[in-house]
Parts: sequence; C-alpha cells; structure tokens
Amino acid sequence: MHVVVPVVVAALLFSLGVYGVLARRNAILVLMSVELMLNAVNLNLVAFDVWLGDQLYGGQVLTLYVVVIAAAEVGLGLAIVLLVYRRRRIIDVDRLRQLRESGADPSELGPQQPEEPQPATSPPPQEVTK
Repeated sequence: MHVVVPVVVAALLFSLGVYGVLARRNAILVLMSVELMLNAVNLNLVAFDVWLGDQLYGGQVLTLYVVVIAAAEVGLGLAIVLLVYRRRRIIDVDRLRQLRESGADPSELGPQQPEEPQPATSPPPQEVTK
C-alpha cells in the first residue's frame, strides 16, 4: 500500500479534530476532538515508519509515547471538567471563559456549590436494652 492513503486519512482526521476544537462549545467534545487529532498524528507516525522501513521502529515508539500522553491528558482533562461541572453546573467553554474576564459576575455563570460539604445528618444513636 502506498503511503498516500494513510496520510490522506490522517489529514482528514486531523482536520475533523481541528473543526471540533474550534466549533464545539462542550468541553468534553473539545477533549474528544483533541484525541482525534492525536490519533491522526499516530497514524502518520506509523505510516511513515512503515514506508521508510526504519530498523529501529522510531515511529512506533513515538506512537507509544503519544498514546501515554493522550491517556494522561484525557484523565486530567476529564477530572478538570468534572470538577468545574460540580462547582458551576456548566461545561460550556464559552461561559467558562467569562470567569477570567474582569467584571464577570460568577452568579450569572451558574450556581456555585459550597466549599465545605455539609455533614450528613443521622439520627442519634440509641441505647441497646436487654
């Protein structure tokens, strides 16, 4: 197989990822688009590694590094999105950008959860009688 086919597929995947990052407002969809772009890079690395016939498998080793970095990026990104959602009840990227602007009222962006979790109230313990 000629190297043009995987390169064209990778270019299409990468451009779909760029479109997703630029057009989507949902933070989770933006993370998915970044993952799509990283997978396009992986496809290019493996395709050029096979095409060049490298004896050290440099493209495949770099692909392994990209997969590890992508896994860490997804874990950290989803943790941040989950934390922001728990605090503000929004995952819209445009509304989150308003937080850093001076004069932005946080109450307009969504409800903020209290800092300290409220202790659960339970009935007082009862004495055991025999």
